[in-house]
Amino acid sequence: MLTPDITIENKNIVLFHTHSCESYTSSDAYTYTATGNYRTTDLNFTVTRVGTELENQLKQYNYNVIHNTDYHDYPAYNGSYTRSLKTVENILQTTPSDIIIDVHRDAIGSRSDYAPTVKIGENDIAAQIMFVIGTNAGGLWHPNWNQNLKFAIKIQEKAEEMYPRTI
Repeated sequence: MLTPDITIENKNIVLFHTHSCESYTSSDAYTYTATGNYRTTDLNFTVTRVGTELENQLKQYNYNVIHNTDYHDYPAYNGSYTRSLKTVENILQTTPSDIIIDVHRDAIGSRSDYAPTVKIGENDIAAQIMFVIGTNAGGLWHPNWNQNLKFAIKIQEKAEEMYPRTI
């Protein structure tokens, strides 16, 4: 199970955001107009911008990236997963893809004892990556969850190779 023997058949990657309005803490240097708690429709200050940066990096490796930046959680948060699923289904009708990523940001609230970051090199700090992988447990049918887990393990192994833990 944990042997990441995966095969990518094509070079199409779909990026989307169920919660495209999830924003980061506003600061003097980076201010935005909030449309809710840690939410804004200014996609330059949301998780969608992270998707844009990921898209730019992947394109440097000649991957074809389809980055959907539609609002799925505005004006209503409820129903955002249903709306984003419809978006992905529509994309897949015309663009077969092996990799489909719903990029979120993690909210830690006001806890000062928890910082989901990792040190890279001497000076750089980056957010950690968390993969949420559904299974067939609980009655939901998810036939590719094993491959998704293997893919996540492969990414983790590569990250550890490129940026070994220093702590």
